[in-house]
Amino acid sequence: MRRQQKDTRHVVDLTVEALKSMKGEEILVMDLRELTDVVDYFVLCTGNSDTHVKALADAVEETLKKRDVKPWGIEGYEGRKWVLVDAVDVAVHVFQRSAREFYRLDRLWGDAKMEMISDEAEAVRSGQESLITEDA
Repeated sequence: MRRQQKDTRHVVDLTVEALKSMKGEEILVMDLRELTDVVDYFVLCTGNSDTHVKALADAVEETLKKRDVKPWGIEGYEGRKWVLVDAVDVAVHVFQRSAREFYRLDRLWGDAKMEMISDEAEAVRSGQESLITEDA
């Protein structure tokens, strides 16, 4: 069952905040709504070690569960090179740098609308309800 659009965007926002709180790097939100019916958003993030990737994935899972959003599954947790947290309409991909550069999901899904998240961009957006604009 797919969530309402507002709820899905809230999951994206919660995910981004969880990743930022654990010092996730190169956070990228990809809007796939016009490209596929399988998922609405990808959130990509880079961790700098297997321990960091684990901490980032754990932070996403814990943050979502606290808001009554139970991920359907988590894959890749053992290897910690690429961990996928499946939050139904939002797929969170936490990579080590080498895996992110190898798989290049941002290039594979290059037609998606994308938003790179940074502290500077966040300061500019302060006051907006969501990290993803309605036009995105």
